[in-house]
Amino acid sequence: MLALPEDGAALSRWQTAAPYWVLAFVAFWPLPAVAEAILALAALHAMASWWGLKLRKHPSPLGKPAKRMVLALFLAYWLPELFSAFDAVDRGRAWGEVAMDLRYLPFMVLVAVSATHARTRRTVWKGLAIIVAVWTVDALVQAISGISPVFSLLDGIKRLRSPAGLCPAAEAAVADRLSGVLGPCNLKLGPMLASFAPFALYAASRRFGTWGWLIAAAALGVVIVLAGARAAWITYALVVLCTGWPQLGWKKMLAVAFAGVAVLTGLTVVSPQVQARVERSLMAFSEETGGLDDALSGRERIWNAALCMVCEHPVNGVGVRGFRFAYPACDPAPDSTAAWGAEPAFHAHQIVLELLSETGTVGLLIWLGAAGFAVRAWRRASPSAQRNARPAALALAVTVFPLNTHLAFYSTFWGGVVVLLAAVYAGALFAQEKRRIL
Repeated sequence: MLALPEDGAALSRWQTAAPYWVLAFVAFWPLPAVAEAILALAALHAMASWWGLKLRKHPSPLGKPAKRMVLALFLAYWLPELFSAFDAVDRGRAWGEVAMDLRYLPFMVLVAVSATHARTRRTVWKGLAIIVAVWTVDALVQAISGISPVFSLLDGIKRLRSPAGLCPAAEAAVADRLSGVLGPCNLKLGPMLASFAPFALYAASRRFGTWGWLIAAAALGVVIVLAGARAAWITYALVVLCTGWPQLGWKKMLAVAFAGVAVLTGLTVVSPQVQARVERSLMAFSEETGGLDDALSGRERIWNAALCMVCEHPVNGVGVRGFRFAYPACDPAPDSTAAWGAEPAFHAHQIVLELLSETGTVGLLIWLGAAGFAVRAWRRASPSAQRNARPAALALAVTVFPLNTHLAFYSTFWGGVVVLLAAVYAGALFAQEKRRIL
């Protein structure tokens, strides 16, 4: 009996600390090494806390449905890379990825714990919305002044230790889009903001109503367009549609769509970078040979190479992160310089082709099985559970939307994004609201 309060306090400390691990991991994405260290420490913290509860015979903070969902989503990510490693083109790299990605399981458990209870889930939702808002305002300042205040601050701190800073001047000079807090050496601001936009738009809608949603949607939209990644434009369009339709209805949403086109047209006039991307997109309708490949910035060539890898390694692919090593043998035009330069393509730039080329049919089927499991759980959930999980569910869905181009899902950065969204979705959908947090 005397041990119960102590055990309860231990459980409470883990649950209440979990959201801050999640938010710290996201907040430090501009510093990849620090973010990776936070992920590793969070995984160790989760393992230590979990075993501590087991030794004390304390009930788990996750119910069985949440545990099954987290395990299923982790295995859907990890098993394909395991099966692909046996005969990968670069076995050392493949087995290294298999071993390193085991850290995602305890990390996903911790993330799910952060979303399982109402109080901690609110902390995560609000925290992510604030991070997105800060990064959006920072990018707008950069669009006006040419300088990202947050990145400049981080770069200045780094220069106290190293003259090179966070981004060498030579690499910074070739940046052709808005980079924001991530800096000109890491041009992923658009995809990142588009994937996490649901948290900001739902928060703005709840806090400020329709006008809050409109202002937040407009600010995010301007930044994502200026950030240059056309895949992020598609992702964000889906987010706006899914969050705005229930808020505004179809007539007002049609007006929002026209306003979005008008804003894009205006940005095309004032921004040569946006104009170049719009003109490149229109090349897809050109009758000239190579028009589609030019419109896709060389991705048609990459996709043909990916299909070649699928034909040669149909069962378990060329191995995770092995695309670059298999590319030269499958390059459909080896004698001509690609749109991106002389180096080989690093990944397939499309989720289905990435899975097929790197993990084979086996990997794709495992991912599809997990997707079906997640959708089935959503459809069987109660309206209140769906309401709890809606921001995370939308963020995860638009991130893996197959009719788009993508970053590499087995890369360190984007892999961490995907497993975080998957885990927060699992925890929120199977929230145990009646569990007391001491």
